[in-house]
Amino acid sequence: MELFEAIERRHSYRGAYHDSPVPESDIRRIAQAGIQAPSGYNSQDTTFVIVDDRDLIAKIAAILGNTPVFRTAPLLIACIVEKEPQAPEGRMVFPIENCAAAVENMLLAATALGYASLWYDGSLRREGRNQAIGQLLGLQEGLVVQVLLPVGVPLESKAQAAKKSFSQRAWYNRHGT
Repeated sequence: MELFEAIERRHSYRGAYHDSPVPESDIRRIAQAGIQAPSGYNSQDTTFVIVDDRDLIAKIAAILGNTPVFRTAPLLIACIVEKEPQAPEGRMVFPIENCAAAVENMLLAATALGYASLWYDGSLRREGRNQAIGQLLGLQEGLVVQVLLPVGVPLESKAQAAKKSFSQRAWYNRHGT
């Protein structure tokens, strides 16, 4: 699939998945898209845990409320960042931005390969969910699951939500003119 078609088709899928595994070659392509993402000062500080073990997926799904998108996902990709990164002298750190760039690359790669996914973030930070999942994934102290991506072949066909027009969201030289 061509890049701009993947951008137009990418959507947040919250439904159930077909019970078919994602081939290793596709997993690697999706993860590599995340690895290829830019990062502040080329820090390359975002890491990933790829979860394809059905028992582990079931444990993670239970932490997240057993919704269909997690309960039936054949693959989860956890985007891992440092919880409180220390900036080198005279520099800033960008763990959230770096993770976000990686996640968007992976979402587009998954879409281009015919899969559906979901950028799952906010609810991870409630009720200690990201810590509980981090323990299941064997994260070292100081690391946290920032985003979780379920990936698979969707049972339902969905379209991207309607977007506001260019004229409502983009301007030349001065905002709002």
